[in-house]
Amino acid sequence: MARYQAILAYDGTGFAGSQRQANKRTVQGEFEAALRRLGWDGRSILLAGRTDTGVHASGQVAAFDLEWRHSPQALAKALNAALPPDLAVRDLWVARQDFHPRFDALSRTYRYRLFCAEVRDPLRERYAWRLWPQLDGKILPALASLWIGTHDFAAFGSPTRPGSGTVRTVLQACWQQEGETWVFEVQADAFLYRMVRRLVYVQAAVAQGRLSAEVIARALQEPAAASSRTGLLPAGLAPACGLTLVQVTYPAEDCNS
Repeated sequence: MARYQAILAYDGTGFAGSQRQANKRTVQGEFEAALRRLGWDGRSILLAGRTDTGVHASGQVAAFDLEWRHSPQALAKALNAALPPDLAVRDLWVARQDFHPRFDALSRTYRYRLFCAEVRDPLRERYAWRLWPQLDGKILPALASLWIGTHDFAAFGSPTRPGSGTVRTVLQACWQQEGETWVFEVQADAFLYRMVRRLVYVQAAVAQGRLSAEVIARALQEPAAASSRTGLLPAGLAPACGLTLVQVTYPAEDCNS
């Protein structure tokens, strides 16, 4: 019996999130069903983190134990043959026996895509948030720098478990323009529930002239006084369709070299 580490990619449009749920189609449920076709009899795979309904991934990490007599490459091929078209194994290798994709992670990186257009664009909107009125793109790079460092992000997300903390360390954050699309990339040691979508929403509000950057700065300094319930920050989330989990980083010994 060996523990395997897999990198998963999926189009989140057709999934009710990554975590297994009764009577709903999820990434975990589909992956475990494919494993069972290969003789897996485990109770649950391990995932690096939970993604919400409609959120995509190109770098989700899973771990599972399996008795497999062939190569890891053959296992990846067999899994991809059993998985649905919107879920795939990008890479797979034998991990150390006690590897845990969530607790051993050093950081996670997300990307969020948006574009500005007055008329809807059904094809682009599957993977990006369409916004109107136009954004002031010159403002976005300065906004991204506000997040970097260790802050209490209570005004920008919810604890992942009841009673857990809301302090997180953002290692990198930036906006880049790709043609007509704006891409927000953020890397942190961990994220609060719906934190990235909240960060994008308030930055878009500033870039549309509906909110001042000073309010965001105050919300980081005084999170209890800056929740959306007080009216200081506007309520709302960027849609799930624009968000992708792109990478989970680990110590060198847990990487496929």
